[in-house]
Amino acid sequence: MFRRKLCALRYHQPDTFKVEDEDEFRSFILWLEDQKICHYKIEDRAGLRNIKSSDWTKAYESYLKDLGCPYHQTERVNVAGWILGYAIRLEYGDNVEEYKKADPSNIAMTEAGRVPSTNPLDNLDFNDADFKAGVTSLSMILQIPPHTDHLEQLKAICMVVRDRLSQEALKRFSTESKGEQLPLDQTDLGFDTGDYIINEAAKILRLIHIKNLRDLQTQINSAIVGVQALIANPKTDSRLGKVGF
Repeated sequence: MFRRKLCALRYHQPDTFKVEDEDEFRSFILWLEDQKICHYKIEDRAGLRNIKSSDWTKAYESYLKDLGCPYHQTERVNVAGWILGYAIRLEYGDNVEEYKKADPSNIAMTEAGRVPSTNPLDNLDFNDADFKAGVTSLSMILQIPPHTDHLEQLKAICMVVRDRLSQEALKRFSTESKGEQLPLDQTDLGFDTGDYIINEAAKILRLIHIKNLRDLQTQINSAIVGVQALIANPKTDSRLGKVGF
């Protein structure tokens, strides 16, 4: 029933999608929000991500209301048709010029009738058991604490890779490692909560806060330098008899 729309959005299972399957329908709604609609900020999608929760229906109902869907949440066929059309309109709106230039006669189709995607992430099933196992294994390698939501765990992995394993992070670590390292147990918290574990956690939060402030200051300094470079070298137009922009 929805195969053509699913193919247009490059859904990973357009031929086997069943709107009456509870788990599949929930995963379908989450996929549309994550990949195509993006109405919520990432951190606000927690309710939709927890597809096994009994509270998912409440998040789903609120989501339809926020989108302005005219159908009740129980009308799944109508909801699926409407939300697919909504996603397609957004997809077209984001790539109007690209679609205007497209020649339908030159569009290569797969045997299943789908337009092949050059992005390998479009073909991933983020709720597949093997994918979840891979996230868990990677978390263990990076020594990241477990989480009930594998997608939240994946976000933590991305943060670790960005902050510790990227080229910029490695270069920064190489520079900082030349300086004196202060062990956590020698860090002064400034107050005592009366609990050792809470004290240690507070130290970590304080150090993270200081690091974020240092990063912000570095960005501010870069912006100031950039502005000063522009002001110090104004453009001169002798025909107008003035100096400046």
